[in-house]
Amino acid sequence: MKALVQRVTTASVSVSGTVIGKIGQGLVILLGIARADSAEDARYLANKIVNLRVFADEASEIALSALEIQREILVVSQFTLLADLRKGRRPSFTEAAPPDKAKELYHFFIDQVRSTGLKVETGVFQEHMVVEIHNDGPVTLMLESKPK
Repeated sequence: MKALVQRVTTASVSVSGTVIGKIGQGLVILLGIARADSAEDARYLANKIVNLRVFADEASEIALSALEIQREILVVSQFTLLADLRKGRRPSFTEAAPPDKAKELYHFFIDQVRSTGLKVETGVFQEHMVVEIHNDGPVTLMLESKPK
């Protein structure tokens, strides 16, 4: 499982021109789910992300987590994070989980983040979405549930 995490001042996701999820200061999580991923991967990443110390404290140091200061979270499914670009010019997505499995783990991941009490907004699985992100910093981090 891969997550591209961005600290934002605001973010939203739209489907067919309608905003379906919007947050203020917080984190956008673009989530890619691989064939070999499990609920344990989702639990691990959800816990890791909500506890990442990526927000400034009074001394302007990156020292606080979204959980500590109750920031908002926007989760968007992003199977393209699993693209294999080693050969040719066309991405291969053979490592991405099949839609049924990916959808189940996507919703399980969201449930794990929501269980922390943070406000969580989401995109719609398998829909074409427009994501507007106002990256703060910019701070962008790539996390994986399995070591390389």
